[in-house]
Amino acid sequence: MNSLELLGPLAWGESCGTAQLKACAEDFQVDEVLDIPLSGSGEHLWLWVEKRLLNTEEAARRLAKAAGVSLRQISYAGLKDRQALTRQWFSIHLPGKSDPQLSAAAGEDLRILDIQRHSRKLQRGAHSANGFTIRLTDLKADHVALQERLQTIAAHGVPNYFGLQRFGENGNNLLGALEYAQRNELPVQRNLRSRLLSTGRSALFNRVLAQRVQSSTWNTAQEGDVLAFTGSRSFFIAGPDECNDPRLAELDVHPTGPLWGEGELASQAQTLHDEQQVAATLAQLCTWLERASLQQERRILRLPVRDLAWSFPTEDCLRLQFILPPGCFATVVLRELVDLLSVTEAVHACEF
Repeated sequence: MNSLELLGPLAWGESCGTAQLKACAEDFQVDEVLDIPLSGSGEHLWLWVEKRLLNTEEAARRLAKAAGVSLRQISYAGLKDRQALTRQWFSIHLPGKSDPQLSAAAGEDLRILDIQRHSRKLQRGAHSANGFTIRLTDLKADHVALQERLQTIAAHGVPNYFGLQRFGENGNNLLGALEYAQRNELPVQRNLRSRLLSTGRSALFNRVLAQRVQSSTWNTAQEGDVLAFTGSRSFFIAGPDECNDPRLAELDVHPTGPLWGEGELASQAQTLHDEQQVAATLAQLCTWLERASLQQERRILRLPVRDLAWSFPTEDCLRLQFILPPGCFATVVLRELVDLLSVTEAVHACEF
C-alpha cells in the first residue's frame, strides 16, 4: 500500500521539495505537555523520563523491573515514537512504599529527569499536548516557497490524518485488521487486538477525511457536520448559524469525522450521506469494529498547528517547532511541506 492510499491527498498543493527525517534521534524530539499540578505527596511516584531510540512500552517494562513492581503498576499518558528523542511522564503505584532505587532502569537510552509524588496515577490521554522540535536535513527545496507554505499551515492548519506509523510497515497493521474482519474474528492477544482495532478505525477516518480534502471541505463547516473544539470530546451539530461561527476561522472549532463503532452516526444531511457512503466501501471492517463493542466517536478533521516557528540553520536544513493536540501526528504536518526521503533503520548518534 502506498502513502496516498493510507492517508489521502495533500491540502496545500505539491510538496516544496525533498528532505530527510530522523537521520538521527535528535532530529525528532517530542516533549509531552502535562497541565497537572503535582501535590508532592501520595502513593504514586511520577517520573519525567527522557528516552532515546526507546519506545514507551519498553521503558515501562524497565521501570517496573527496577522498581520491583508489576507492569500493571506503571502508567503513562501516551505512546511516543521509538526513533526519536522523547520526554514523557510515567507514574508508579507504590502504596505504603518509599521511593525505589531506579538506577537499574537508566542508561544511555533512558534518563530520569525529575521525580515527584502525587495522590493519583497518570491516566491515558491526560497530557494536554505534545511539543515537537524537528530537524529536516539534506533539504532540497526553495526557502521562499517553504516559508509561504509554513505561513499557510500556521494560519489554516492541515488535514488531521492518522500518520503512516499507525498502519505499520507497508500497511501491515491494516492488512491484518482486514484479514480478521474477513474472518469475523478478534485477535485473542490483547495488545494485538487493540492495535488492529485502532488501525481499522484510523483507515475509515482517513478515507472520510480524504474525501473532504478532495472536495475542499475539510476545513469548513457544512450543515449537518458534527463540530468540536480542539481539546474537547463533546460536539454539536452545525446549522446555518454554526457554519458561520467565527471560531472556525480562529482554529478553535473544527468539523469532525467518525471513529467507527456501535451506534448511529452523529452527522446529518449531506455529511451523514457521505460518511455512510465511505463506510459502505469498507462494510466488513465496520461490522468487525461494531462487533468489538467500540462506540461511535468523533475526531477533528482539521489539525491546528500551534506556535509554529522555523529557521534554516544551514542551507540544507530546516528546523521546526510546534505544538499538536494529543493523538495527532507531526508527520502529517511535514508531508504538506516536503517529500520525506527514506532513512536507514540503523540510526547513529549525531550532534544537535
